[in-house]
Amino acid sequence: MHRFVSRAGQGSAAWRRAHRGLYHPRMTSSTPAIPPLASLRLLFDAQQRASRAQVEVPLALRRDRLLRVKALLDDNAGALARAVHADFGVRSAQLTEIADLFVLRTLLSNTLKKLPQWMKPVKVRTPLYLQPSRAYLQRQPLGVVGVVSPWNYPLQLALGPVITALAAGNRVMLKPSELTPQTSALLAELIGKVFAPEELCVVQGDGGFSAEFVSLPFDHLFFTGSTAVGRKVAAAAAANLTPTTLELGGKSPCLIDASCAPADLDSVALKIAHGKLLNAGQTCIAPDYVLLPRGREAAFAAAFARAVARLFPVIVGNPDYAAIINTRQHERLQALLVQAAAQGARLQVIDPGALNASDALIAATAGNSSRQMAPVLVFGAAADCRLLQEEIFGPILPVLPYDTLEQAIGYINARPRPLALYCFGSDKAARAQLLARTVSGGVTVNDTLMHIAHENLPFGGVGESGWGAYHGEAGFVRLTQQKPVLVQSKWARGDLFYPPYGKRFGRVIGLLKRLI
Repeated sequence: MHRFVSRAGQGSAAWRRAHRGLYHPRMTSSTPAIPPLASLRLLFDAQQRASRAQVEVPLALRRDRLLRVKALLDDNAGALARAVHADFGVRSAQLTEIADLFVLRTLLSNTLKKLPQWMKPVKVRTPLYLQPSRAYLQRQPLGVVGVVSPWNYPLQLALGPVITALAAGNRVMLKPSELTPQTSALLAELIGKVFAPEELCVVQGDGGFSAEFVSLPFDHLFFTGSTAVGRKVAAAAAANLTPTTLELGGKSPCLIDASCAPADLDSVALKIAHGKLLNAGQTCIAPDYVLLPRGREAAFAAAFARAVARLFPVIVGNPDYAAIINTRQHERLQALLVQAAAQGARLQVIDPGALNASDALIAATAGNSSRQMAPVLVFGAAADCRLLQEEIFGPILPVLPYDTLEQAIGYINARPRPLALYCFGSDKAARAQLLARTVSGGVTVNDTLMHIAHENLPFGGVGESGWGAYHGEAGFVRLTQQKPVLVQSKWARGDLFYPPYGKRFGRVIGLLKRLI
Protein backbone atom coordinates (compact mmCIF):
# COMPACT_ATOMS: atom_id res chain seq x y z
CA MET A 1 0.00 0.00 0.00
CA HIS A 2 1.16 3.52 -0.59
CA ARG A 3 0.00 7.07 -0.59
CA PHE A 4 0.91 10.17 -2.49
CA VAL A 5 1.13 13.21 -0.22
CA SER A 6 1.73 16.65 -1.65
CA ARG A 7 0.14 20.06 -1.52
CA ALA A 8 0.25 22.61 -4.25
CA GLY A 9 3.52 24.45 -4.54
CA GLN A 10 3.93 27.94 -5.89
CA GLY A 11 2.91 28.25 -9.52
CA SER A 12 1.44 24.74 -9.64
CA ALA A 13 -2.20 25.53 -10.46
CA ALA A 14 -1.79 24.38 -14.05
CA TRP A 15 -0.27 21.14 -12.87
CA ARG A 16 -3.20 20.56 -10.49
CA ARG A 17 -5.73 21.16 -13.25
CA ALA A 18 -3.95 18.69 -15.49
CA HIS A 19 -3.72 16.06 -12.75
CA ARG A 20 -6.97 16.33 -10.79
CA GLY A 21 -6.86 12.61 -10.14
CA LEU A 22 -3.59 12.97 -8.24
CA TYR A 23 -4.13 16.08 -6.19
CA HIS A 24 -6.68 16.98 -3.58
CA PRO A 25 -6.36 20.28 -1.70
CA ARG A 26 -7.45 18.71 1.57
CA MET A 27 -5.22 15.68 1.36
CA THR A 28 -3.14 15.05 4.49
CA SER A 29 -0.96 12.25 5.76
CA SER A 30 -4.04 10.57 7.25
CA THR A 31 -6.16 10.74 4.10
CA PRO A 32 -7.25 7.19 3.22
CA ALA A 33 -7.42 7.81 -0.55
CA ILE A 34 -4.80 5.72 -2.32
CA PRO A 35 -4.14 6.70 -5.93
CA PRO A 36 -2.89 4.05 -8.35
CA LEU A 37 0.80 3.51 -9.04
CA ALA A 38 0.16 5.14 -12.40
CA SER A 39 0.12 8.45 -10.49
CA LEU A 40 3.80 7.99 -9.73
CA ARG A 41 4.61 7.82 -13.42
CA LEU A 42 2.45 10.85 -14.17
CA LEU A 43 4.33 12.85 -11.57
CA PHE A 44 7.66 11.71 -12.99
CA ASP A 45 6.51 12.61 -16.52
CA ALA A 46 5.58 16.11 -15.34
CA GLN A 47 9.04 16.65 -13.87
CA GLN A 48 10.73 15.23 -16.94
CA ARG A 49 8.76 17.51 -19.29
CA ALA A 50 9.63 20.50 -17.12
CA SER A 51 13.32 19.59 -17.10
CA ARG A 52 13.41 19.27 -20.88
CA ALA A 53 11.51 22.51 -21.37
CA GLN A 54 13.97 24.41 -19.16
CA VAL A 55 17.35 22.82 -19.75
CA GLU A 56 19.36 25.79 -18.52
CA VAL A 57 18.49 26.69 -14.92
CA PRO A 58 19.85 30.12 -13.97
CA LEU A 59 21.69 30.86 -10.75
CA ALA A 60 18.85 33.01 -9.41
CA LEU A 61 16.33 30.17 -9.64
CA ARG A 62 18.72 27.66 -8.09
CA ARG A 63 19.40 30.03 -5.20
CA ASP A 64 15.68 30.63 -4.77
CA ARG A 65 15.03 26.90 -4.45
CA LEU A 66 17.83 26.49 -1.91
CA LEU A 67 16.59 29.45 0.10
CA ARG A 68 13.12 27.90 0.20
CA VAL A 69 14.63 24.77 1.73
CA LYS A 70 16.54 26.92 4.21
CA ALA A 71 13.36 28.78 5.23
CA LEU A 72 11.54 25.46 5.58
CA LEU A 73 14.17 24.26 8.05
CA ASP A 74 14.40 27.54 9.93
CA ASP A 75 10.64 27.89 10.31
CA ASN A 76 9.86 24.28 11.18
CA ALA A 77 12.90 22.97 13.08
CA GLY A 78 10.88 22.31 16.23
CA ALA A 79 8.09 20.49 14.43
CA LEU A 80 10.56 18.39 12.48
CA ALA A 81 12.44 17.42 15.65
CA ARG A 82 9.17 16.43 17.31
CA ALA A 83 8.25 14.26 14.33
CA VAL A 84 11.61 12.50 14.46
CA HIS A 85 11.19 11.94 18.21
CA ALA A 86 7.73 10.47 17.65
CA ASP A 87 9.04 8.07 15.02
CA PHE A 88 11.93 6.84 17.19
CA GLY A 89 10.10 6.83 20.49
CA VAL A 90 13.11 8.50 22.11
CA ARG A 91 15.31 10.95 20.21
CA SER A 92 16.04 14.35 21.67
CA ALA A 93 15.60 17.60 19.77
CA GLN A 94 19.27 18.34 20.52
CA LEU A 95 20.39 15.14 18.81
CA THR A 96 18.25 15.94 15.78
CA GLU A 97 19.66 19.46 15.74
CA ILE A 98 23.31 18.42 15.67
CA ALA A 99 22.99 15.25 13.59
CA ASP A 100 20.36 16.37 11.08
CA LEU A 101 19.53 20.08 11.03
CA PHE A 102 22.98 21.54 11.69
CA VAL A 103 24.51 19.36 8.99
CA LEU A 104 21.88 20.60 6.54
CA ARG A 105 22.45 24.23 7.54
CA THR A 106 26.18 23.97 6.92
CA LEU A 107 25.54 22.24 3.60
CA LEU A 108 23.17 25.02 2.53
CA SER A 109 25.55 27.76 3.64
CA ASN A 110 28.50 26.26 1.81
CA THR A 111 26.47 25.52 -1.32
CA LEU A 112 24.93 29.00 -1.54
CA LYS A 113 28.36 30.58 -1.11
CA LYS A 114 30.15 28.49 -3.72
CA LEU A 115 27.38 27.82 -6.24
CA PRO A 116 28.26 30.72 -8.58
CA GLN A 117 31.79 29.38 -8.96
CA TRP A 118 30.66 25.78 -9.38
CA MET A 119 28.30 26.73 -12.19
CA LYS A 120 30.96 28.43 -14.30
CA PRO A 121 32.33 26.64 -17.38
CA VAL A 122 35.59 24.88 -16.60
CA LYS A 123 38.40 25.77 -18.97
CA VAL A 124 40.37 22.83 -20.35
CA ARG A 125 43.88 23.11 -21.75
CA THR A 126 44.01 22.34 -25.47
CA PRO A 127 46.79 20.04 -26.72
CA LEU A 128 49.22 21.29 -29.35
CA TYR A 129 47.78 19.26 -32.21
CA LEU A 130 44.32 20.85 -31.73
CA GLN A 131 45.44 24.45 -31.27
CA PRO A 132 44.34 27.20 -31.78
CA SER A 133 40.93 25.78 -30.83
CA ARG A 134 39.66 26.23 -27.27
CA ALA A 135 37.78 23.82 -25.01
CA TYR A 136 35.75 23.86 -21.83
CA LEU A 137 33.29 21.83 -19.77
CA GLN A 138 29.76 23.21 -19.64
CA ARG A 139 28.05 22.19 -16.41
CA GLN A 140 24.37 21.44 -16.96
CA PRO A 141 21.55 19.83 -14.96
CA LEU A 142 20.98 16.15 -15.54
CA GLY A 143 17.19 16.51 -15.45
CA VAL A 144 15.16 14.50 -12.91
CA VAL A 145 16.90 13.02 -9.87
CA GLY A 146 15.28 10.38 -7.69
CA VAL A 147 16.29 10.24 -4.03
CA VAL A 148 15.54 7.27 -1.77
CA SER A 149 16.46 8.09 1.83
CA PRO A 150 16.74 5.94 4.99
CA TRP A 151 15.23 6.18 8.45
CA ASN A 152 18.28 6.63 10.70
CA TYR A 153 18.83 10.34 9.95
CA PRO A 154 15.50 11.05 8.29
CA LEU A 155 16.12 14.76 7.69
CA GLN A 156 19.83 14.92 6.89
CA LEU A 157 19.90 11.94 4.54
CA ALA A 158 16.69 12.99 2.79
CA LEU A 159 17.36 16.68 2.27
CA GLY A 160 21.15 16.52 1.86
CA PRO A 161 20.99 14.87 -1.57
CA VAL A 162 17.95 17.02 -2.42
CA ILE A 163 19.90 20.22 -1.70
CA THR A 164 22.78 19.06 -3.87
CA ALA A 165 20.45 18.04 -6.70
CA LEU A 166 18.62 21.38 -6.61
CA ALA A 167 21.92 23.25 -6.60
CA ALA A 168 22.87 21.35 -9.74
CA GLY A 169 19.64 22.59 -11.36
CA ASN A 170 17.72 19.33 -11.28
CA ARG A 171 14.11 18.47 -10.54
CA VAL A 172 13.80 16.05 -7.63
CA MET A 173 11.47 13.30 -6.46
CA LEU A 174 12.10 12.25 -2.86
CA LYS A 175 11.03 8.88 -1.45
CA PRO A 176 11.68 8.95 2.33
CA SER A 177 11.58 5.90 4.57
CA GLU A 178 8.28 4.34 5.57
CA LEU A 179 9.86 3.50 8.96
CA THR A 180 9.68 7.18 9.97
CA PRO A 181 6.10 7.91 8.84
CA GLN A 182 5.51 11.09 10.83
CA THR A 183 8.73 12.70 9.65
CA SER A 184 8.09 11.64 6.05
CA ALA A 185 4.53 12.96 6.12
CA LEU A 186 5.62 16.29 7.60
CA LEU A 187 8.37 16.65 4.97
CA ALA A 188 5.79 16.00 2.27
CA GLU A 189 3.44 18.61 3.71
CA LEU A 190 6.10 21.30 4.18
CA ILE A 191 7.77 20.75 0.81
CA GLY A 192 4.40 20.73 -0.92
CA LYS A 193 3.66 24.18 0.47
CA VAL A 194 6.71 25.86 -1.03
CA PHE A 195 7.54 23.80 -4.13
CA ALA A 196 5.53 23.00 -7.21
CA PRO A 197 5.39 19.22 -7.76
CA GLU A 198 7.31 19.59 -11.00
CA GLU A 199 10.20 21.17 -9.03
CA LEU A 200 10.45 19.01 -5.91
CA CYS A 201 7.98 16.56 -4.46
CA VAL A 202 7.73 13.83 -1.84
CA VAL A 203 6.11 10.46 -2.46
CA GLN A 204 5.51 7.89 0.25
CA GLY A 205 5.06 4.15 0.34
CA ASP A 206 6.37 0.78 1.46
CA GLY A 207 8.96 -1.55 -0.02
CA GLY A 208 6.77 -2.47 -2.98
CA PHE A 209 6.19 1.17 -3.78
CA SER A 210 9.93 1.81 -3.49
CA ALA A 211 10.55 -0.91 -6.08
CA GLU A 212 8.27 0.96 -8.49
CA PHE A 213 10.00 4.23 -7.65
CA VAL A 214 13.53 3.02 -8.41
CA SER A 215 12.30 1.51 -11.68
CA LEU A 216 11.46 4.95 -13.09
CA PRO A 217 13.87 6.18 -15.82
CA PHE A 218 15.47 8.92 -13.74
CA ASP A 219 18.43 10.87 -15.06
CA HIS A 220 20.16 9.93 -11.80
CA LEU A 221 19.08 7.84 -8.82
CA PHE A 222 20.46 8.48 -5.33
CA PHE A 223 20.00 5.75 -2.74
CA THR A 224 21.10 5.57 0.89
CA GLY A 225 20.54 2.29 2.71
CA SER A 226 21.79 -1.24 3.18
CA THR A 227 24.08 -3.07 0.81
CA ALA A 228 21.46 -5.79 0.25
CA VAL A 229 18.82 -3.31 -0.88
CA GLY A 230 21.45 -1.31 -2.78
CA ARG A 231 22.06 -4.34 -5.01
CA LYS A 232 18.37 -4.40 -5.94
CA VAL A 233 18.32 -0.65 -6.57
CA ALA A 234 21.35 -0.91 -8.85
CA ALA A 235 19.73 -3.75 -10.80
CA ALA A 236 16.48 -1.82 -11.26
CA ALA A 237 18.34 1.31 -12.37
CA ALA A 238 20.46 -0.67 -14.81
CA ALA A 239 17.37 -1.63 -16.79
CA ASN A 240 16.98 2.06 -17.68
CA LEU A 241 20.73 2.75 -17.88
CA THR A 242 20.15 5.17 -15.02
CA PRO A 243 23.38 6.23 -13.30
CA THR A 244 23.33 5.81 -9.55
CA THR A 245 24.94 7.06 -6.39
CA LEU A 246 24.75 4.36 -3.72
CA GLU A 247 25.57 5.29 -0.14
CA LEU A 248 25.51 1.90 1.56
CA GLY A 249 26.62 0.36 4.83
CA GLY A 250 29.73 -1.46 5.80
CA LYS A 251 31.62 -2.85 8.74
CA SER A 252 33.82 0.13 9.52
CA PRO A 253 36.91 -0.84 11.53
CA CYS A 254 38.42 1.19 14.32
CA LEU A 255 42.10 0.38 14.88
CA ILE A 256 44.07 1.33 17.96
CA ASP A 257 47.77 0.88 17.25
CA ALA A 258 50.50 -0.05 19.69
CA SER A 259 51.70 3.56 19.99
CA CYS A 260 48.53 4.58 21.82
CA ALA A 261 49.75 5.24 25.36
CA PRO A 262 47.76 3.91 28.35
CA ALA A 263 47.29 7.50 29.50
CA ASP A 264 45.58 8.30 26.19
CA LEU A 265 43.14 5.40 26.31
CA ASP A 266 40.40 7.35 28.09
CA SER A 267 40.44 10.03 25.37
CA VAL A 268 40.45 7.38 22.63
CA ALA A 269 37.61 5.42 24.25
CA LEU A 270 35.54 8.59 24.61
CA LYS A 271 35.83 9.35 20.91
CA ILE A 272 35.02 5.76 19.97
CA ALA A 273 32.05 5.69 22.34
CA HIS A 274 30.70 8.92 20.89
CA GLY A 275 31.03 7.64 17.34
CA LYS A 276 29.52 4.28 18.21
CA LEU A 277 26.64 5.48 20.38
CA LEU A 278 25.49 8.54 18.45
CA ASN A 279 21.90 7.71 17.53
CA ALA A 280 22.36 4.45 19.49
CA GLY A 281 24.75 3.12 16.86
CA GLN A 282 22.25 3.57 14.04
CA THR A 283 24.79 5.38 11.88
CA CYS A 284 26.23 4.05 8.63
CA ILE A 285 29.76 5.19 9.49
CA ALA A 286 29.70 4.17 13.16
CA PRO A 287 32.71 2.11 14.27
CA ASP A 288 31.56 -1.46 13.73
CA TYR A 289 34.38 -3.23 15.57
CA VAL A 290 37.60 -2.33 17.40
CA LEU A 291 41.01 -3.82 16.64
CA LEU A 292 43.53 -3.33 19.46
CA PRO A 293 46.85 -4.86 20.59
CA ARG A 294 46.36 -8.15 22.41
CA GLY A 295 46.48 -7.80 26.17
CA ARG A 296 44.80 -4.39 26.29
CA GLU A 297 41.22 -5.63 26.18
CA ALA A 298 40.52 -5.11 29.90
CA ALA A 299 42.01 -1.61 29.91
CA PHE A 300 39.93 -0.65 26.89
CA ALA A 301 36.75 -2.08 28.43
CA ALA A 302 37.30 -0.04 31.60
CA ALA A 303 38.01 3.12 29.61
CA PHE A 304 34.96 2.54 27.41
CA ALA A 305 32.75 2.09 30.49
CA ARG A 306 34.03 5.39 31.88
CA ALA A 307 33.34 7.08 28.53
CA VAL A 308 29.76 5.78 28.44
CA ALA A 309 29.20 7.02 32.00
CA ARG A 310 30.43 10.47 30.99
CA LEU A 311 28.23 10.64 27.87
CA PHE A 312 25.14 8.86 29.20
CA PRO A 313 24.96 8.62 33.02
CA VAL A 314 21.77 6.61 32.56
CA ILE A 315 20.48 4.76 29.52
CA VAL A 316 16.77 4.06 29.96
CA GLY A 317 14.85 7.31 30.24
CA ASN A 318 17.75 9.44 29.02
CA PRO A 319 16.44 11.70 26.22
CA ASP A 320 19.95 12.10 24.81
CA TYR A 321 20.25 8.37 24.17
CA ALA A 322 18.15 7.43 21.13
CA ALA A 323 15.90 4.42 21.01
CA ILE A 324 16.28 1.61 18.50
CA ILE A 325 13.92 2.58 15.69
CA ASN A 326 11.43 -0.29 16.08
CA THR A 327 10.81 -3.66 17.69
CA ARG A 328 12.02 -5.57 14.64
CA GLN A 329 15.43 -3.89 14.70
CA HIS A 330 15.64 -4.31 18.47
CA GLU A 331 14.94 -8.04 18.18
CA ARG A 332 17.52 -8.37 15.40
CA LEU A 333 20.19 -6.90 17.69
CA GLN A 334 19.17 -9.26 20.50
CA ALA A 335 19.47 -12.20 18.13
CA LEU A 336 23.03 -11.14 17.26
CA LEU A 337 23.94 -11.14 20.95
CA VAL A 338 22.24 -14.47 21.65
CA GLN A 339 24.10 -16.16 18.80
CA ALA A 340 27.45 -14.65 19.79
CA ALA A 341 27.02 -15.79 23.41
CA ALA A 342 25.94 -19.27 22.31
CA GLN A 343 29.19 -19.55 20.33
CA GLY A 344 31.29 -18.67 23.35
CA ALA A 345 31.56 -14.87 23.26
CA ARG A 346 31.66 -12.86 26.49
CA LEU A 347 29.20 -9.96 26.67
CA GLN A 348 29.88 -6.91 28.83
CA VAL A 349 26.78 -4.75 29.17
CA ILE A 350 27.53 -1.15 30.09
CA ASP A 351 24.75 0.76 31.83
CA PRO A 352 26.10 3.30 34.34
CA GLY A 353 22.64 3.91 35.81
CA ALA A 354 21.86 0.26 36.55
CA LEU A 355 21.94 -0.84 40.19
CA ASN A 356 23.44 -4.22 39.34
CA ALA A 357 24.44 -6.46 36.48
CA SER A 358 20.92 -7.85 36.23
CA ASP A 359 19.46 -4.37 35.67
CA ALA A 360 22.15 -3.69 33.08
CA LEU A 361 21.25 -6.87 31.26
CA ILE A 362 17.58 -5.81 31.16
CA ALA A 363 18.59 -2.47 29.63
CA ALA A 364 20.31 -4.35 26.81
CA THR A 365 17.55 -6.87 26.13
CA ALA A 366 13.97 -7.04 24.98
CA GLY A 367 12.77 -6.47 28.54
CA ASN A 368 13.31 -2.74 27.98
CA SER A 369 10.03 -1.43 26.54
CA SER A 370 11.54 1.95 25.56
CA ARG A 371 13.94 0.18 23.15
CA GLN A 372 16.81 2.17 24.67
CA MET A 373 19.41 -0.55 24.41
CA ALA A 374 22.44 -0.34 26.68
CA PRO A 375 25.86 -0.56 25.00
CA VAL A 376 27.43 -4.00 24.86
CA LEU A 377 31.09 -4.89 24.37
CA VAL A 378 31.66 -8.35 22.90
CA PHE A 379 34.89 -10.28 23.47
CA GLY A 380 35.92 -13.57 21.90
CA ALA A 381 33.28 -13.59 19.16
CA ALA A 382 33.56 -16.57 16.81
CA ALA A 383 34.82 -15.66 13.36
CA ASP A 384 31.66 -16.99 11.69
CA CYS A 385 29.10 -15.38 13.99
CA ARG A 386 26.61 -12.95 12.47
CA LEU A 387 27.97 -10.15 14.63
CA LEU A 388 31.21 -10.22 12.64
CA GLN A 389 29.57 -10.88 9.29
CA GLU A 390 26.68 -8.39 9.20
CA GLU A 391 26.60 -4.63 9.68
CA ILE A 392 25.56 -4.19 13.31
CA PHE A 393 23.74 -0.83 13.20
CA GLY A 394 23.24 -0.69 16.95
CA PRO A 395 25.13 -0.15 20.24
CA ILE A 396 27.08 -3.43 20.09
CA LEU A 397 30.87 -3.24 19.75
CA PRO A 398 32.99 -6.36 19.15
CA VAL A 399 36.57 -6.02 20.43
CA LEU A 400 39.13 -8.00 18.44
CA PRO A 401 42.76 -8.33 19.63
CA TYR A 402 45.66 -8.52 17.19
CA ASP A 403 49.32 -9.40 17.58
CA THR A 404 50.88 -7.36 14.79
CA LEU A 405 49.82 -4.45 12.60
CA GLU A 406 50.28 -6.76 9.63
CA GLN A 407 47.68 -9.09 11.10
CA ALA A 408 45.22 -6.25 11.68
CA ILE A 409 45.61 -4.96 8.13
CA GLY A 410 45.14 -8.50 6.84
CA TYR A 411 41.89 -8.81 8.79
CA ILE A 412 40.53 -5.58 7.30
CA ASN A 413 41.57 -6.50 3.76
CA ALA A 414 40.03 -9.98 3.99
CA ARG A 415 36.60 -8.34 4.18
CA PRO A 416 34.57 -6.06 1.89
CA ARG A 417 35.93 -2.54 1.72
CA PRO A 418 34.34 -0.44 4.49
CA LEU A 419 32.51 2.85 4.28
CA ALA A 420 34.79 4.38 6.92
CA LEU A 421 38.03 3.54 8.70
CA TYR A 422 39.26 4.98 11.99
CA CYS A 423 42.75 4.78 13.45
CA PHE A 424 44.20 5.97 16.73
CA GLY A 425 47.86 6.34 17.64
CA SER A 426 50.91 8.59 17.38
CA ASP A 427 53.04 6.34 15.18
CA LYS A 428 53.01 8.13 11.83
CA ALA A 429 54.77 5.26 10.07
CA ALA A 430 52.14 2.78 11.25
CA ARG A 431 49.39 5.18 10.19
CA ALA A 432 50.95 5.64 6.76
CA GLN A 433 51.17 1.87 6.35
CA LEU A 434 47.53 1.41 7.32
CA LEU A 435 46.31 4.14 4.96
CA ALA A 436 48.48 2.93 2.07
CA ARG A 437 47.48 -0.72 2.36
CA THR A 438 43.73 -0.42 2.97
CA VAL A 439 40.94 1.05 0.85
CA SER A 440 37.84 2.61 2.41
CA GLY A 441 35.21 5.19 1.61
CA GLY A 442 36.72 7.70 4.04
CA VAL A 443 39.06 7.99 7.02
CA THR A 444 39.22 9.93 10.25
CA VAL A 445 42.51 9.80 12.16
CA ASN A 446 42.43 10.06 15.97
CA ASP A 447 38.66 10.57 16.03
CA THR A 448 35.46 9.09 14.61
CA LEU A 449 32.78 10.41 12.24
CA MET A 450 34.41 13.80 11.69
CA HIS A 451 35.37 13.35 8.03
CA ILE A 452 31.68 13.42 7.10
CA ALA A 453 31.36 16.89 8.66
CA HIS A 454 34.03 18.38 6.36
CA GLU A 455 32.05 19.98 3.54
CA ASN A 456 35.02 20.05 1.17
CA LEU A 457 35.70 16.32 1.51
CA PRO A 458 33.63 14.02 -0.73
CA PHE A 459 31.62 11.42 1.15
CA GLY A 460 30.91 8.02 -0.34
CA GLY A 461 31.69 4.35 -0.32
CA VAL A 462 33.74 1.90 -2.32
CA GLY A 463 32.82 -1.60 -3.43
CA GLU A 464 30.11 -3.09 -1.22
CA SER A 465 29.92 0.11 0.81
CA GLY A 466 28.69 1.98 -2.26
CA TRP A 467 29.87 4.11 -5.15
CA GLY A 468 29.76 7.76 -6.04
CA ALA A 469 30.34 10.59 -3.59
CA TYR A 470 28.62 13.79 -2.59
CA HIS A 471 29.13 16.78 -0.28
CA GLY A 472 30.62 20.01 -1.58
CA GLU A 473 31.68 20.38 -5.18
CA ALA A 474 32.04 16.61 -5.53
CA GLY A 475 28.30 16.22 -5.02
CA PHE A 476 27.51 19.08 -7.38
CA VAL A 477 29.62 17.49 -10.10
CA ARG A 478 28.10 14.07 -9.41
CA LEU A 479 24.62 15.40 -10.19
CA THR A 480 25.73 17.54 -13.13
CA GLN A 481 26.39 16.75 -16.77
CA GLN A 482 29.86 18.07 -17.55
CA LYS A 483 29.42 18.54 -21.28
CA PRO A 484 32.74 18.83 -23.16
CA VAL A 485 32.73 21.61 -25.73
CA LEU A 486 35.43 22.32 -28.34
CA VAL A 487 35.27 25.58 -30.27
CA GLN A 488 37.24 25.38 -33.47
CA SER A 489 39.27 28.36 -34.70
CA LYS A 490 39.02 29.70 -38.22
CA TRP A 491 42.79 29.34 -38.31
CA ALA A 492 42.67 25.64 -37.58
CA ARG A 493 44.43 23.29 -40.01
CA GLY A 494 42.52 20.12 -39.39
CA ASP A 495 42.69 19.53 -43.12
CA LEU A 496 46.30 18.44 -42.64
CA PHE A 497 44.87 15.19 -41.30
CA TYR A 498 42.33 14.66 -44.10
CA PRO A 499 42.79 12.04 -46.82
CA PRO A 500 44.18 11.40 -49.30
CA TYR A 501 47.17 10.59 -47.13
CA GLY A 502 50.53 11.29 -48.68
CA LYS A 503 53.96 12.72 -47.98
CA ARG A 504 52.60 15.86 -46.33
CA PHE A 505 50.59 13.74 -43.89
CA GLY A 506 53.70 11.74 -43.07
CA ARG A 507 55.72 14.89 -42.34
CA VAL A 508 52.99 16.34 -40.10
CA ILE A 509 52.61 13.10 -38.10
CA GLY A 510 56.37 12.78 -37.81
CA LEU A 511 56.65 16.29 -36.41
CA LEU A 512 53.83 15.72 -33.92
CA LYS A 513 55.38 12.47 -32.71
CA ARG A 514 58.53 14.39 -31.80
CA LEU A 515 56.57 17.14 -30.01
CA ILE A 516 54.08 15.16 -27.94
